[in-house]
Amino acid sequence: MSLIVQKYGGSSVGSVARIHAVAERIAKLAGEGRQVAVVVSAMGDTTDRLVELAREVSPDPDPRELDALLATGEMVSTALLAMALCKLGRPARSYNAMQLPIETTAHPGRARIARIEANALKADIAAGIVPIVAGFQGRAANGDFTTIGRGGSDTTAVALAVVLEADECQILTDVDGVYTTDPRMVPEARRLERVSFEEMLELAGQGSRVLHLRSVEFAARYGMKVRVLSSFEPGPGTLICQEYPKVEAPVVSGIAFNRDEAAITVVGVPHQPGVAHAILTPISRAAIDVDMIVVNAPRADRVDFSYTVHRNDYGKALELTREATAGYPGATVEGDDRVAKLAIVGSGMRAQAGVATRLFETLAMESINVRLVSTSEIKISVLVAEKDLERAVRALHRTYGLERHASP
Repeated sequence: MSLIVQKYGGSSVGSVARIHAVAERIAKLAGEGRQVAVVVSAMGDTTDRLVELAREVSPDPDPRELDALLATGEMVSTALLAMALCKLGRPARSYNAMQLPIETTAHPGRARIARIEANALKADIAAGIVPIVAGFQGRAANGDFTTIGRGGSDTTAVALAVVLEADECQILTDVDGVYTTDPRMVPEARRLERVSFEEMLELAGQGSRVLHLRSVEFAARYGMKVRVLSSFEPGPGTLICQEYPKVEAPVVSGIAFNRDEAAITVVGVPHQPGVAHAILTPISRAAIDVDMIVVNAPRADRVDFSYTVHRNDYGKALELTREATAGYPGATVEGDDRVAKLAIVGSGMRAQAGVATRLFETLAMESINVRLVSTSEIKISVLVAEKDLERAVRALHRTYGLERHASP
């Protein structure tokens, strides 16, 4: 008997009516002879409302108490979904992170899963009971609630599927799969039948919001197949799995983008070892993630370098960078928080020449200036002005033949 772990996002359980619809879907799957375990997110925008409530009480809420507050959102939806299944005559039982437990590191807001105790879940599944597990949350070694970051329910679901040795982990959300790019921006975007782990890692890391990056990393590490499906309408979705050696990889599978970028450029620092380290160390200590880093060719004994951060961290990163460069006479710091990143991703790029040339040619024809460039074997990322992003994505989508019914 096959075992499926399903995860339902906030939009999928956003109302009582939606919870009943999800319960019917789970009951139907179980009635077909499948074993099922379920992970759920908080209802709708519950997490956002809880954050707002916390900030009304305190502009800088205590991290421990904030995690304790946010963990309540998922506990509401697990209990309600279990009730709905029981009403349909399908036995179900809700679990939070403390009850299993889901053990994590002790980093509030960004904890990492260390271990899941699944004996209770296995016993339920064997007895025909559907376990409903709260996503996004964990238990630290000291007994505190922790949360594992936005999108963390995806990670909970994949980790649970690995522990339970499930046949597949299904992520059910408000989209019916992974598309060549965001169909809200490019209506001609098409749903992909299959995406490799490597491609999905790059797409998620470059801004695609269909799957949380850490969940893809977990799936790739353990070879757990993940399928993205719509919880609102039937369909095959998109399978994320190992590459199929008998199928030739597309040159470009998709285009991801991220508007939440900001760029900082340090101009005219000494070209000597240790300078970049001295400037970026305070950024790291402030727990600010740095994305793209580009060092320009040195001029005499001076060099410029640029890096990007999330737009929410821009002000703090700019301040820290200016403080760090104050000891270098003549050096200046420039910033721009109206930039965006886009990336073309495809496993076939390894064996195909001219992919970058076509990218730069397309952007040049659109009179779009490239600020920064970053590459890997299967990805080319560029930083452009935010105002040019949509035009760039549409043009590149055409260039690489990603439209519906087109041959890439």
